[in-house]
Amino acid sequence: MSALEPVDERVRPHGLRRMLGRDPHERHRSVTPLELLFDLTFVVSFSRAGDELAHYVAEGHVATAVWGFVFVLLSVCWAWINFTWFASAFDTDDWLQRGLTMVQMIGVIILALGIPPVFESIDRGEPFDFVLVAVGYVVMRVSLVLMWLRVAAQDSAYRRVAVRYAVFNVVIQAGWLALALAQPEDRRFLIASIVILWIAEFAGHPYATRGVTDEHHGWQGTPWNPRHIAERYGLMVIITLGEVILGTVTAVAAVVAHVGWSGEAILIVIAGTGLTFGMWWTYFILPSAPVLARHRERKWAWGYGHIVLFGAIAAVGAGLHVAAYAAEGETSIGTTGVVLSVAIPVFVFTLSYFVLWSILFRAVDAFHVLLAAGMTAFLVAGVALAMLGVPMGWCLFVVMLSPFVVAVGYETAGYRHVEADVRREG
Repeated sequence: MSALEPVDERVRPHGLRRMLGRDPHERHRSVTPLELLFDLTFVVSFSRAGDELAHYVAEGHVATAVWGFVFVLLSVCWAWINFTWFASAFDTDDWLQRGLTMVQMIGVIILALGIPPVFESIDRGEPFDFVLVAVGYVVMRVSLVLMWLRVAAQDSAYRRVAVRYAVFNVVIQAGWLALALAQPEDRRFLIASIVILWIAEFAGHPYATRGVTDEHHGWQGTPWNPRHIAERYGLMVIITLGEVILGTVTAVAAVVAHVGWSGEAILIVIAGTGLTFGMWWTYFILPSAPVLARHRERKWAWGYGHIVLFGAIAAVGAGLHVAAYAAEGETSIGTTGVVLSVAIPVFVFTLSYFVLWSILFRAVDAFHVLLAAGMTAFLVAGVALAMLGVPMGWCLFVVMLSPFVVAVGYETAGYRHVEADVRREG
């Protein structure tokens, strides 16, 4: 190799580097292998949360299933969001950053281990047990605080925001840990405390960046890369869609184990795969990156809104898992209940998807209202067929058609609306 020839970045050692804000307009910025490895830990978390949701829905304990899933989902997604936005702005990929990321992965695994006690304590009416979830968060937050302190020490431009984030994370985590260890029996006090802490979590990020202006680019906040962020969120959608595939396999395996390969099994294969493919197609029509690049202030609602979308996709997988319980004769909710356990999350996905679009473009498109109505019509039809006694496989097949309303609408006429929306935003 010539001495003048540039060295491939992949063969450089991962020695310590100054943790400085990255160029938010960096070209060809892509997701790193470390970020992909980090995301794998969330596969376990989504899987365990989905298993618990399916179990309690199948037993007819819907309140336990919903409240447990909402709490766990917020915890898991929030952990991912905190790391993702930090890494987009400050990732150095040196050995210290890699080590601290591994610590965060350990925290996510601890959190995943604490998911079943959350559901069990709700179902039994016992003091809310999320101690292990809180411990997992302590591990993650210690790592994240150290990352922010590195920024504070090494990048004077972002010292103020880094110190705010570090202090904020310490204070909020102390509140969660204290509440988890206290396990108050007064439900009103418990619920009020949880609500206050979650409000503080969501409000803390805008507060930390308030008044901090990038002197080179003129906008407030950290130097995150819009195309990198959009790719990170898209990959998390794909990871979460894996739960739908898993739910499909579980449901089909249960049917085959009881009655062998049949029309019902084939219909469930088609329905589960179709739902996965349809939601994937629908989501990746959303042109997030170019709009976020021009309107960075829209990141809050867009980023937070994805929590609902991630949860809806994971719950679709759980609904298909409920279908497996039904095939084994282990449900008390009937065919209608099983179909609802899939149709309701698909409806939430539909609603959150179009709300995200409206948030991103600050407008409501009449064509989107028509598409949402079409998607909902197929969901209602699937549930209605179940109530009329139609076999579960056919009902799920009809539900599967819902996301393809957007796919067909986009390919025939909707792409013009997308083009017009993007052009309007400059």
